[in-house]
Amino acid sequence: MIDIARLKKEDVGRWVLYEPAHRTSEKGKIKSWNEHWIFVVYHCAGDWKNFQDYTGAATSPTELRFTSAEEKI
Repeated sequence: MIDIARLKKEDVGRWVLYEPAHRTSEKGKIKSWNEHWIFVVYHCAGDWKNFQDYTGAATSPTELRFTSAEEKI
């Protein structure tokens, strides 16, 4: 779980792993957040250096954890 209250500007672009109970895990990068959701880019056609140009999916922070680009899912 990621605590939204502890996120900082420097967390934009960090790798996260979405681990829902009912679906397959998925890796992405944090684009932004508000008081309820973390917006994560999961798909950008491999163009990760420009991930902010892509749509972020509203994701529950209870289903996210920080990871690295190298971590296999």
